[in-house]
Order: sequence, then C-alpha cells, then structure tokens
Amino acid sequence: MPTATKTVSDIIQDNFNILTRAERQLANTLLENYPVTGLKSITRLAENADVSTPTVVRMAQKLGFSGFPELQNALRDELEATISNPIAKHDQWSEHAPDTHILNRFADAVIDNMRQTLNQLSPDEFDATCALLADRKRSVHVVGGRITHALADYLFTHLQVIRENVTHLPPNSNIWPHYVLNMKPGDVLVIFDIRRYEQDLINLADMAKASDVTIILYTDQWGSPVAKSAKHRFNIRIEAPSAWDSSVVTLFLLEATIAAVETKIWGVTKGRMKHLETLFDKTKLFR
Repeated sequence: MPTATKTVSDIIQDNFNILTRAERQLANTLLENYPVTGLKSITRLAENADVSTPTVVRMAQKLGFSGFPELQNALRDELEATISNPIAKHDQWSEHAPDTHILNRFADAVIDNMRQTLNQLSPDEFDATCALLADRKRSVHVVGGRITHALADYLFTHLQVIRENVTHLPPNSNIWPHYVLNMKPGDVLVIFDIRRYEQDLINLADMAKASDVTIILYTDQWGSPVAKSAKHRFNIRIEAPSAWDSSVVTLFLLEATIAAVETKIWGVTKGRMKHLETLFDKTKLFR
C-alpha cells in the first residue's frame, strides 16, 4: 500500500502521466468529486467514468494498491480524518503519544509537515499565484473561515500595504453576495479552508467562479471542495499532536508569498510604505 503521507489524490496526480487514456478518464472522474466518487461500488464508479471494471482494478494496482478495495479503504481513512472534531483528534494522537516533551513532539510534527508540503509544492504554481497577487489590474479579495480567518487577516494586512484594491471579506457570510457583486472577471479571490470544510466558503467559491473570478485556495492535504473552483491550490500539511490543526506551514507559505509579491512591485510598495509611515507619524501610533 502507498505511503500514508500522501493522499490518494496526491498519488493519482503524481502518476497521471503513466496512466492510459481510459485510466486518465477514470482518474478525472475520481478527482471531480473527491473523495465521494471513489466510495461508490466499483460498478457504479466504472459506469460514471464510462470505463470497464477491469480498468478500475488496473488503475488501482498501477497506483500501488493491491486492488480497488484497498484504494477505497484509503479514501475512507481520508474522509474520516477530514471530519474529525477536536476531541477525536486529541484522542487519536494522545493514545500513541511518545514519552517526550510536547515541545519536541510538536517541533517534530511541524518539521515533518514542512518537509512533506515543500516536497509536493510546485514552484511554478507558487510563482503563478504571486504574479496574480502582484497584478495591479486585478482587485484582490481575501476570506477565511471560523479558524482560518486569522490567516486571511494576516495576508490581507500585508497585501493592503503592498498594493491597492485589496478587500477582506467580513465574517458575516450573509453579505458575501454583495462583495461578489463588485468582483470583476479576472479579479482574484483568496480562500482559506481546512478540514471540517465550511459550506459558506464552498458557496462563495461557486458564485465567484460563475463571475469569472480567479480563485486561489489554501487548504489541507485532503483538499477542500473549493478546489473544484480554484485555479491554484496549495495542499498544506496541518497535522499536529494537538486537538487543533497546525497553521505553521501555511503561515510560512504566506510569508514567502508576501515577500515575493512585494519584490515584484517594490517600486509601488516602497512608495506606499513611505506614505504609511508618514500617516503613522501623524497618529503617533508608535513610540
């Protein structure tokens, strides 16, 4: 069975080029409504993808599974992980927690998250994302969920200094349609959504995509359903020996993005920073 550090989606994408035409057709069907499609019977899955059942078995084996049942078990494990509440998460890691200090356990987990995330991160996708955020012809909109709103706020605060026309959507999702109303085709919407994915964010992504808005998604290793609407997505490892997920690697990626964007348009950013410092002096905000 493939390594547990990769999701079935990761494995499919890593091996997509070696699949036959029929297997690629099946892979695309699996990814369109991931992981739910893969939890159907082998017959239903084959019918949905318009391929034969032997094709399903061959692709599963080509991906490193003994057969379709093992691939399906991996999908079930992923689905269970994505819906775990904080109490269940705590019980899961604490049962087998090593007899070391929490600082060491947490550091080991974060370092492993960083290593795995960087190993699968595409520099080309990172560069393309930074280019979109630096494009001053496009307005940028940023939104997060119940927990991830803090990450959205962090990115917004920096982008607001770096360039003009950046909007942070408020937590009240009832008025998000008002913001979509002002989004123009080609604008950028950055969405943060990790496991226990939020329906309001999925609905927002659907509305924005219908308005030809380009969506950038920061999510976890399993992948928010927002991914189906996103042009660029970053699957970030978030596991930690805690009832809560870790945001360390996500914050690292955001800070690297902020640095890259400000470098691209430094002439503009430098002028805005100078003006902002003048305003700070007037308000006597800092000692």
